[in-house]
Amino acid sequence: MKLLNSTSFQRMESALYSAEARQRVITNNIANSETPNFKRSELLFEELIADAMGSGQTLKGQTTNERHIAINGGKLGLPTSQLVTDTTTAMNPTTNNNVDHDAEMTLLAKNQLNYNMYVQQLNHQFSMMRIAITGGK
Repeated sequence: MKLLNSTSFQRMESALYSAEARQRVITNNIANSETPNFKRSELLFEELIADAMGSGQTLKGQTTNERHIAINGGKLGLPTSQLVTDTTTAMNPTTNNNVDHDAEMTLLAKNQLNYNMYVQQLNHQFSMMRIAITGGK
């Protein structure tokens, strides 16, 4: 039995990786907030899932064994994250830069809270496994 290959563990792992990638993008934006002609980027993932679900597309279940019953045709139909650069706006017309330092710091704090929540969830799963193995001793 592969405990760490469970669906919930894989979702938490994906969420951690996505939060870490988003952290790199946001810190890059903050680091370049004074750079002339720099355009901010953002990592889209939740929005793509919401769009896929709102457009009437059905999500497909993933089969990991040939004996599994395919749900909606097989492999998981979730979109992957997408890095998007906003080239249409400018916060400072003299430098042609569109990074709002305060907004980026807010996004950074929100992302950090999400990351902490994912870590707490994983720790809880590990605690539950430890209790199951040791019998609560």
